[in-house]
Amino acid sequence: MQEQHELGPAEMATWSSLMAVVLWLPGALDGALKTQGLSHHEFQILWWLSLSETGTCTMGDLAGNASVTPSHLSRIAARLESRGWIVRRPDPSDARFTLASLTEEGGRKVAECTPGYYATVREHLFSRLSPDQAQQLGVITGQILHSLNPACGPR
Repeated sequence: MQEQHELGPAEMATWSSLMAVVLWLPGALDGALKTQGLSHHEFQILWWLSLSETGTCTMGDLAGNASVTPSHLSRIAARLESRGWIVRRPDPSDARFTLASLTEEGGRKVAECTPGYYATVREHLFSRLSPDQAQQLGVITGQILHSLNPACGPR
């Protein structure tokens, strides 16, 4: 089978649209969160911690979930910690790992920011799609995500 080195017109149109969304949506989310004093990455870290049953994750898991490098996560975590929204401590079961935990104040911050965040997601994504299209988008992006990170599993 011969490799194709160019995208066809339909592929190029789809790829161009997807790239534009990938580039522009984070900026829209950042803009909405800026009024709350957070960046999108900072919100993601708080949000992932809030989704954890215990409000605690390893820094490695957080970096993977938020798709940031460990050093970038350390800088984000330092900012969140200085605001009293998270605490970091060595993992008592394995001191090679660092745990990050959401504080009560951090939980309040997530609760305060989440409605506006979801409103922005709805405005730019779900309000543009029918329920069937939204479901299809979920299946399609789940397949793409699985090809990029098999640990995420097909959705």
